[in-house]
Amino acid sequence: MSTEPFFLGIDGGGSRCRARIRSADGTLLAEAMGGASNIYQDFKGALDTIMHTSRDAARMAGLTTDRIHAGMGIAGIVTSVGAEKIVDAALPFASVTVDNDAYAACVGAFGGGDGGIVIAGTGSIGFALVGGVRHMVGGWGFQLGDHGSGAWVGHHAVRRAALALDGLLQPTRLITEVLSRTGGNRLDLSRWSEQAKPRDYAQFAPLVFECAAQGDVQGMMIVIEGAGAISNLGRALLARGAKAICLLGGLAGVYPPYLDADVKRALVEPQADAVDGAIMMARRGQGFAERWS
Repeated sequence: MSTEPFFLGIDGGGSRCRARIRSADGTLLAEAMGGASNIYQDFKGALDTIMHTSRDAARMAGLTTDRIHAGMGIAGIVTSVGAEKIVDAALPFASVTVDNDAYAACVGAFGGGDGGIVIAGTGSIGFALVGGVRHMVGGWGFQLGDHGSGAWVGHHAVRRAALALDGLLQPTRLITEVLSRTGGNRLDLSRWSEQAKPRDYAQFAPLVFECAAQGDVQGMMIVIEGAGAISNLGRALLARGAKAICLLGGLAGVYPPYLDADVKRALVEPQADAVDGAIMMARRGQGFAERWS
């Protein structure tokens, strides 16, 4: 049997889990996708999703997981304790390297070099590597932060829908669309909100941006405030020494026109995504160069 090492990258986010397997020379062997995998919100559920998605990818690559060195960038890791819990779970890989999903994304975006990223997905965070030193702003999760994120945008839309039901806000297309999905009365909206998770709020983000582009006043107010929050994350990284910023996540394509000019000037395209960043982490852990040819 070949002793060639294989590398798995996991990008475990609040809405989805992405897996990718490459050979040592960087050849893409398989990709798979699963559901939410934020360990802060649901540790056991996140691990189950990660393993299910990893096994799907391994099966497509014709490999068993014990032959694969795994690098994982996982949402919800705020301190080393979260990473240690995953390592202690003794997942069935040849080796496991774990870190925050923002770290994996930054490694991928700048090929392991210096730079900063702002992730605007289900959650939001700013992260930079400057001279080997980490800088993090935001990333507090839905309860304490995630300003400008998809969940934040959607939450603000639903809050405005509640105000409209009370006659305290003039309904717009955005409000009408939100209520059509959550329930058009107090009881239905209350029941929906009792079960809602960040990803449920985030589903409204595309609608908010669409309505804002059409001049919907409620959508415009949400997007402008959200863009200010994302700009603040980027500006904080620039102040900490980052020379360039990559905007990542599901809202990366719609936020730029609304961002402040100084942050917009600093934007560059990422070299690779967070999944390949996680693969680079695994490669480094086994003594390989982060980048393949």
